[in-house]
Amino acid sequence: MCETQPPQPPLPGTLMVDTAQGGRIGEFRGVAGPYWALRPVRGGAEWEAEPRYVRPAEPMERLRAENARRNARSTKGLL
Repeated sequence: MCETQPPQPPLPGTLMVDTAQGGRIGEFRGVAGPYWALRPVRGGAEWEAEPRYVRPAEPMERLRAENARRNARSTKGLL
């Protein structure tokens, strides 16, 4: 049986897409046991994702996530 190595974790703050969560985008926060901890870009509770189902966000996904982050901050008066 051939075992595959888990992917290398990205740098903290990297925007990632959790394909097991329907394409949910989160900011990589760190490693939690066998999982990666991701946090929603608009804030909120972190969730754990299996690394094999996580990929880096594409440019358009990053742009949308950054816009969502800015919009969330502006409605809270945090510009």
